[in-house]
Amino acid sequence: MNPIALSCILSGVLLNTSAQLLLKAGVNAVSPFEFSRANIVPIGLQLMAQWPIIGGLICYAFSLVVWIIGLSRVDVSIAYPMLSLGYVLNALLAAYFFGETLSLQRLIGTGIILLGVYVLARG
Repeated sequence: MNPIALSCILSGVLLNTSAQLLLKAGVNAVSPFEFSRANIVPIGLQLMAQWPIIGGLICYAFSLVVWIIGLSRVDVSIAYPMLSLGYVLNALLAAYFFGETLSLQRLIGTGIILLGVYVLARG
C-alpha cells in the first residue's frame, strides 16, 4: 500500500473514530432518555442541537470522502478490515474520555484485532 492510499485509509479510520466519540459525547450531554412516541421529537431536537453531534456528523461526511479516495487505490479486501483499527481506538479513547471499562477480555479482543490488521497489512 503506497503512502497516499495508507493516509487516506487511516484518515478515514481516524475521522470515523472521532465521529463515534463526538456522537457519544453529544448523547451524554442529553440526560438519559427513553424512546417513546411521545418524546422522540423533543429528544431528537435536543440531540440535533448538540455541537458534538453536529461535529460527529461532519467527521462522518469527511470520512466518507477520504474513504472513497482510499478505496480507489486499495483493494476492498485490504481496506475494509483496516476499519477494525477504529474499534481499537474507540475502545481506548472511550476508556480515557468516558471512563468506560477495559476488561481483560476487551483488551485481549483488541490485541487480536491489532494482530489481524497487522497480518492483513503485510499480505
